[in-house]
Amino acid sequence: MSKRSPGLRRMQRRKTYTKVFAVFIILLFLFISVFPFVWVLTTSFKPSSEIFGSRTAFNMIAENPTTEHYQYVLGKGLPKAIFNSFIVSIVTTLYVIFVATLSAYLISRFRFKGKRMLLGLVLAVSMFPQMIIVGPIYNMFYGLGILNSYWVSLAYSSITLPTAVWIMVAHFKSIPISLEEAARIDGAGMMRTLSHIIFPLAAPGVFTTAIMTFIASWNEYLLTFTLNTDKEFHTVPVAITSLRTQFTILWGQIAAATVIVIVPTLIIVLLFQKQIISGITSGAVKE
Repeated sequence: MSKRSPGLRRMQRRKTYTKVFAVFIILLFLFISVFPFVWVLTTSFKPSSEIFGSRTAFNMIAENPTTEHYQYVLGKGLPKAIFNSFIVSIVTTLYVIFVATLSAYLISRFRFKGKRMLLGLVLAVSMFPQMIIVGPIYNMFYGLGILNSYWVSLAYSSITLPTAVWIMVAHFKSIPISLEEAARIDGAGMMRTLSHIIFPLAAPGVFTTAIMTFIASWNEYLLTFTLNTDKEFHTVPVAITSLRTQFTILWGQIAAATVIVIVPTLIIVLLFQKQIISGITSGAVKE
């Protein structure tokens, strides 16, 4: 036993060093991830003189905290932009989830020629740079006369629907097809099987896809900037970019607006983090 003790001590030291190193890496990653938000938060309470001052520009805490930046952005139409973002994001999420759920079910359950090619095409479409599709979408919206409207949510589906379909296909594949066969044997029709068996089992995946679609729509900038030039229909990302004068970028106001904009998505993630994690992992293993 005494001969093994030095080796055991070395192994224990190695395990300890490994744990310390792992904790250090995790803390470093968390610091890198959280620091930008902390900096924006502290900047939002700094007066402009401290933001641009050579002595106080890099201070983490404001010497003379103020809420003037929040008062400015709340009086400059940011609440309307937040309302627009909610409308567009919710409509896009409902539409995309409905189409993606039905499409993913058909792709995962039925056999047809070109199925793999179709899935590859869906994945390829999700990788298209937005600059490629903005022109054709603008021409289509112009021809239909729906520029400067909430119809921009249809354009949002071009960037969110392919990813949603791809995710939902993985979740439907994880549901055993034997459950559907048993339901048919018991006399359940297609719609009853879908509504009472398949969709409830796929709920975690649907919920996760909905959250991801909502966040992607909330953060979308280019399509709204191109299709909705009227300020009445600007969403939050576009409204933030307008916080500038002819010669100056209003960093304090931008920081305040950013904090206000982050709050809704942060609350959603914190409230539904268990459902999101459950949805992500539920489609990882195929039964």
